[in-house]
Amino acid sequence: MERKKDEKPVKSLNIDSLIGENIIISGKIKGSGNIRIDGTIEGDIDYNGSITLGGETGKVKGNISCENLIAAGRIDGNIIIKDAFTLLPTGTLVGDMEVKSLVIHENAKFDGNCKMIVQPDNVKALNPEKNGKKSK
Repeated sequence: MERKKDEKPVKSLNIDSLIGENIIISGKIKGSGNIRIDGTIEGDIDYNGSITLGGETGKVKGNISCENLIAAGRIDGNIIIKDAFTLLPTGTLVGDMEVKSLVIHENAKFDGNCKMIVQPDNVKALNPEKNGKKSK
C-alpha cells in the first residue's frame, strides 16, 4: 500500500495485553503497560499505564484507575485517570470521573459527576502578594 505525499503515518499505541471480544473476566485486574479491552471485565481495574476500551464490544462493570483511558465501549463504574481521558462517540460512562485532561466527543454518553485534577504547581495566584503587601 502506497502512501500519498501529504499523508502522515498513523502513530499506533503499542499493546502489551489484549482481552478479546469473546472473553469475559470476573475479578480484579492489576498490571502495567498498555492494554486493549474488546471483551467484558466484571471487576475493578488498577493499571499503571494506558487502557483502550475498544469498539462497542468493550465493557467494564467496575471501577478503573489508570494513567490514560480511551473509551469507545461502555463503563459502569467510577474512574480515576491520572492524565488523559477520551470518551469516543460510541463510548458510554455511567459513573463519576476524576481526571486531569478530558475530551468527550459528540454523541458520547456520560452520566455522573466530574472532578478535574489540578496540580498545585500549575496553579498561579490571581493577585500575587509579596510579604503580605500588595505590589505597586
